[in-house]
Amino acid sequence: MRTANIPLYEILNEIPREKREETRLSFAISNRLDVLMREKGLNKKQFAEALGKRPNEITRWLSGEHNFTIATIAMLSTFFGKSIITVE
Repeated sequence: MRTANIPLYEILNEIPREKREETRLSFAISNRLDVLMREKGLNKKQFAEALGKRPNEITRWLSGEHNFTIATIAMLSTFFGKSIITVE
């Protein structure tokens, strides 16, 4: 099997900037949720139960690949009593 010798920056430059920003924001939200869960001492199962969600949904949220709606972000901000995202 042959391998390509294409520099990583060339590969990344082929990804549209909007998609890179979407991915960055998604991971930032999942990281924020992880921090807030730890602050409250919640594991995935406890967090899911507190929100009336299934644990596999929480796993998707924490994967960094979930597309959060504004309604979900608002619900999570209310639950934690802290902002999930900051809009400037």
